[in-house]
Amino acid sequence: MHRIAIGQMEVIPGRPDLNSRKMLDMIGEARSKNAQMVIFPEMAVPGYLLGDIWEQRAFLRDCENLGRRIVEASEGICVLFGNVGVDWDKTGDDGRVRKFNAFFIAQNGRLCGGDNFPYPFRIKTLNPNYREFEDTRHFYSLRKLAGEMGIGVEELLSPVNIEIAGERLKLGCILCEDGWSEEYAVKPISLINRKGPVDLFVNISTSPYTRGKNNKRNRVFSRQSSETGVPLIYVNNVGIQNNGKTVYTFDGCSTVYNRSGNIIHYSVPFCDEMKIVDMDLCGGSMDQPPVKVPDDSDIDSIYKALHYGIDKFLNATGINKVVIGVSGGIDSAVSACLYNKILDPERVLLVNMPSVYNSQTTKDLSTRLAHNLGCLYTIMPIQEVFEYTVRQISETPVQNLRDGSQFNLPVSSFAKENIQARDRSARILAGTAAAFGGGFTCNGNKSEMTVGYATLYGDLAGFLAALADLWKHQVYELAEYLNEHIYCREVIPREIIDLVPSAELSSDQDVDQGKGDPLVYPYHDYLFRAFMEQWNRSTPEEILTWYSEGCLEGKIGCRAGLVKQLFPGPVEFTEDLERWWKLYLGMGVAKRIQAPPVLAVSRRAYGFDHREAQNSVHFTENYLKLKKELIK
Repeated sequence: MHRIAIGQMEVIPGRPDLNSRKMLDMIGEARSKNAQMVIFPEMAVPGYLLGDIWEQRAFLRDCENLGRRIVEASEGICVLFGNVGVDWDKTGDDGRVRKFNAFFIAQNGRLCGGDNFPYPFRIKTLNPNYREFEDTRHFYSLRKLAGEMGIGVEELLSPVNIEIAGERLKLGCILCEDGWSEEYAVKPISLINRKGPVDLFVNISTSPYTRGKNNKRNRVFSRQSSETGVPLIYVNNVGIQNNGKTVYTFDGCSTVYNRSGNIIHYSVPFCDEMKIVDMDLCGGSMDQPPVKVPDDSDIDSIYKALHYGIDKFLNATGINKVVIGVSGGIDSAVSACLYNKILDPERVLLVNMPSVYNSQTTKDLSTRLAHNLGCLYTIMPIQEVFEYTVRQISETPVQNLRDGSQFNLPVSSFAKENIQARDRSARILAGTAAAFGGGFTCNGNKSEMTVGYATLYGDLAGFLAALADLWKHQVYELAEYLNEHIYCREVIPREIIDLVPSAELSSDQDVDQGKGDPLVYPYHDYLFRAFMEQWNRSTPEEILTWYSEGCLEGKIGCRAGLVKQLFPGPVEFTEDLERWWKLYLGMGVAKRIQAPPVLAVSRRAYGFDHREAQNSVHFTENYLKLKKELIK
């Protein structure tokens, strides 16, 4: 029986000093509990999403020096951990010093694995360069190294030989993406096993939470264990990391699979902990019963990710007071409930900012919400200053200095809507947050961000967009969940959930008359998701093809019969499709580039996870041809 400690730890990006200190403490704890091996996540020393900090040679030296301390602490215990590996004598494709995403195996004060490999550490074979990842920009992969050496990558994929209690073991040491090799020509696990047989596979990872990802990972990794007949330990970190525009939570969920692919141990999500596992590696750990793992595809897992991510982000940025603009609508209500669960009520200030267009209904609902939460609350009307701004713009002459003529700028109803939104955020919320000594939130959701249905420098402002990776229907689902399972009472008034969504910026958006947003969320949520969240992203060509074939609702996932109910014919359908497509690729891009960081929970979030450029809008030839045929 082998005693193994799983070091599921919070990795703080860019702080190798704090991370290595934590690792040394956990090594001591593992040793005190008679563990023979302790395993830490990928890039446990430096952190992973560091941007161009990877270009700082002093930072690399610091990571190396701290890594040596981890190696020195391995007396009497085998320590497996991730760190940056550096070859100071060679360069990468960018001309800078060559760096590897590396897996270190230390025992009795020295590194193992150099007996059958060019370096005293293992190197990540498959460097991802999609979504939030850009490994190929910073790190030299094993595939590239094999090509440089003029050999096949399979020649470099070998087990690491160690000895524990007089018993020789072969470890298959892989890093994160190496376990997700279905779409790659190289299959690291099977290639390493051919050089074995391997006694244990260890996958150290820095894998962000996204809804449903662990369900898929368990299917993939279980299959790998059963196909190789080798137990597998997956060790992931917790905490948050970001690439500037997108903030990711890391849920841990470290998992142990026996040789049949059954899960026999599972670490608590979003929890910094060291778990001791006793495993019979010779028997493939078949003596332990399977355990049930939680489903990470429901609203419960989304709530946990949001709560954890907001909490960690506040701590990382030093923000301990929050101002939230509340309108009586669903987004601001959910936002208020989330922050109120993380901060003390006296550190949460809700601000209602009515104009003449805000109904008494929504004003009363805002007050009820604040009372239910027991936090701070104030009402700051904007009508007077809004009217002053309109007069100032419309009544102040603009001079043409070439001919001496002058004119006045007319203020359209659309401009008046934007003035109100900007007055609320850029003036009241920003000023109030400064006076309160905190930050103010962005309450926008993913549906609004997709097509820019938000005012730049207005409701799109704030220090964090915590709901911006949730479609509108998910915001409603979260509201119900907060009432039923988190607060266990009706904190968000039922009327807010039932109210028609509306910006209340003009008489055309009067909620008491049932007037609201131009978005029909039960349909547009799914249309927009097809635009940006599907792995093979849809364009109007695919949408119109599915519409013509009568299978659109099934393809995008909305309710059957809804399309025919909303659009009498192809003219109305294509007009709506083109309107939102133009906004998605037009003004929406410009607004997203300037939006606050988004807290990611889905398979694709806005920010660096959805890389985009400001270009002109394009419709394919096939789309235009099909449109012409349908309308004819």
